[in-house]
Amino acid sequence: MSVKAVIKKSILESDMYNQSISLSTLITILVDMAIALLIGFLIYQIYKHYFSGVIYSRTFALTLIGMTVLTCMVTLAISTNIVISLGMVGALSIVRYRTAVKEPLDIMYLFWAITMGITIGASMYLLAAAGMAVMLILVMCMHRKQEKGLAYIMIVHMEGDRDEAVLAELKGISYSVKSKTMRGTSAEVTYQLECASDSLGFSDKIRALDGISDVTLIQYNGEYHG
Repeated sequence: MSVKAVIKKSILESDMYNQSISLSTLITILVDMAIALLIGFLIYQIYKHYFSGVIYSRTFALTLIGMTVLTCMVTLAISTNIVISLGMVGALSIVRYRTAVKEPLDIMYLFWAITMGITIGASMYLLAAAGMAVMLILVMCMHRKQEKGLAYIMIVHMEGDRDEAVLAELKGISYSVKSKTMRGTSAEVTYQLECASDSLGFSDKIRALDGISDVTLIQYNGEYHG
């Protein structure tokens, strides 16, 4: 069958002028929308539990639920016939989103919600369940790996040359010196560290050293290069 015949058949058999909905179609719509709402809520809870960024945005987390449901609704609409799908593509192509996504992982959650909505709207429940399981395992593994080695920035103000004493307290910790500023007899040294959150006792030991005026330890969640 030619493409022209397929389009003609789709137009003739479409329900664009017939608003009646069969019972099976109504059940499919309700089931898909309910599943999309449930999956969206699960993604919201996963994002909330494993969020490790700087500032948690509750509005973005709630957007994940709405994105899953709305994408499912769009998929249900365009799956009826070719005419509606082409019209939907034309309508969505003029929409422009200019909200900046600050956390790189937020993009992953956003596409996760969108793909879940598409698969559920297409009634591909097995694929949706498999994708949900794989993504959950991926998020859990990423979170555990991040907990094992978090990135920190440590700023130490010292009097005189106390580098060797400070480095002695950093044995067993992956570190690199990022900057060192000398002001007369005092110095400010910035270290990049990678260690677990439950092993930060070295900062108290460094603070207790002679010649150390203060120690600032900041968790760094952005991209970095060792």
